Formats: sequence, structure tokens, C-alpha cells
Amino acid sequence: MPIIGIVAVLALVAGACSRGSGGGVGSGITGRVTISGSSTVEPISVRVAELFEDVESGVAVTVDGPGTGDGFKLFCAGETDISDASRPIKDKEIGECAEAGIEFVELRVAIDGIAVMTSENNPVECVSFADIYALVGPESTGFKRWTDAQALASELGSSSTLPDGSLDIYGPGEESGTFDSFVEIVLEHIADERGQDATTRPDYNANADDNVIIQGLQSSDSSLGWVGYAFTANVQGVKLLEVDGGDGCKAASPDAIATGEYPVARSLYIYVNKAKAEASPAVTSFVDFYLSDGGLGTAVTDVKYVNLTEEDRVASRAEWSAR
Repeated sequence: MPIIGIVAVLALVAGACSRGSGGGVGSGITGRVTISGSSTVEPISVRVAELFEDVESGVAVTVDGPGTGDGFKLFCAGETDISDASRPIKDKEIGECAEAGIEFVELRVAIDGIAVMTSENNPVECVSFADIYALVGPESTGFKRWTDAQALASELGSSSTLPDGSLDIYGPGEESGTFDSFVEIVLEHIADERGQDATTRPDYNANADDNVIIQGLQSSDSSLGWVGYAFTANVQGVKLLEVDGGDGCKAASPDAIATGEYPVARSLYIYVNKAKAEASPAVTSFVDFYLSDGGLGTAVTDVKYVNLTEEDRVASRAEWSAR
């Protein structure tokens, strides 16, 4: 779990206790809401929970972020009410939920970019999808220096000149939705064309904690890695690389992510167990609040993610209402 998540969960527990005898003025409902899943979506859910508990002091909300895949394992086992996800649920996971008799509603809540980063001393300013594939894709296993990937990058049509530095790679592991999104957006189409498995090389420093990934990037003068864009705010010692997805080098920014100009962007979701929402006024009330202007509209901005358009937010509310 990211450091922010650990601190925030402790704060939520303390807040629930301190507000129990006179917190916000709400409907008077009581109960618990349990959320797990994506470390990327975790800060949004934590912030929504804080705002919700200011109004509904009788409801305790717990949030953690072991990763999208691990979150769905808990969700499909019936152990959580809501699953945070930085990618859509997979067919296999849908099947596991169905076998357990769990029906759910998928709600899109925000947009996030995946930042491709290096150390501030690295001369590289922009990488293409071909460069990234050559550096971290399935055919790069064993490459120890950036220049080891030069021939493959050139074969794929890149005109970049890669630096002669140690290739120290840090990124999320396979349990992470950020891993899945990165592979799908950046690597998959090249891997498919070359008859390769759509995955990363196995020999890199994988971690579920975005803060640990950033610390690794800071520790090397020629690092390479990727994390959710929101985790890059106010980070020192690293720089965000521009990415060329076929339309030239584009820098990550909230506007570029929202419009799709930045090529490595994805939607973020929550999945709600329908039966638990039906049985628990606390869960239903929390999701109602989550999708409101006072919930999602405030929280996404507070944690520096990218808001959905009003049209898309209305669509999520309609999906929830139609459950």
C-alpha cells in the first residue's frame, strides 16, 4: 500500500472514533464499508471516505490498496463491499465473481495518466512506444544498459539514440492494474505483431507501492520506470519523460490526459457488490455520496487526478441508479 494509504487509513479509523459522539449531521445510518483494490484509486476513495464520514459519522469506512488484481480476489470472495480498479475487470475475474454468486455494478470515477519517468540526470527527454518496448518489453530480458536496446528500438522504427547508461528499471508488479494498463496501452500491439507474449521483461524491480518505485527511480542516474501520474506531484530527483505514441512527443499534464493527447492514459473505476449495497444502507449511502459533486467532484481534484466530464459523471450516476 502507498504511504499515503497507510496514513489515511489510520486517520479514518481515528476519525471514526473521534466523531462517534458528535460528528457531522447526516441521516443517522450506521454500519461499515470495506474497500480494497487499486493503489492508484485508493487516494480517491480515501478522500471520499473522509468527506463522507464528516457527514455520516455513524459509518466507518476502511480503504486499502494492495493492487487491482488482489482487490478483485477479495471482492469475488465476498470479503469487500467495493473494489477499486485502475483497469476494467477481466473475463476471468468476472467468472470468479459469477461462480461465487456475486453481481456487481461497474462505475467509472476518474481519469489518470501513467507517467514514464527517469532520473533528473538522464539526458533522455522523450521515448516512443518502440523505445519503451525495446527497453522493458518481453524481448529485452537481460538488457543491462540503455544501449543494449538500441538495435531492437531501431528495428521497430525508432529514430532515438539511447544513452550509454545502466538500465535500472522500476515499476508495478503483475498484481497492479497500472501494470496491466501499461502493457495494454504501450506494449501489447507491438508484442502481438512480433508474436511475443504481451508482458514486460521479468527482470526488473517490481513493487506494488508507487512511492517505493519513485524512490528506486531517484536512486539511479539512469533509471526508467512508470507510475500513476497523480503520484508524481511534488516529487524531486526524477523527471517525467514525454511519450510518442505515434503523434509526436507529448508531455503528461491534466489537460493532455483528459483530452487523450497524452497517449498513456486510462479510466479508473469502482466496482460495487450489488447484494451488499441492497442489504446495507451504509454501502448504498456511501456510493451515492461517492458519485456526488461533494464526493467525487471534490475528491478527484483534492488528490490531483483528472475529473470525468460532467456527461461521463452523469453516466456513472445513471449506471448506479439502474442497478
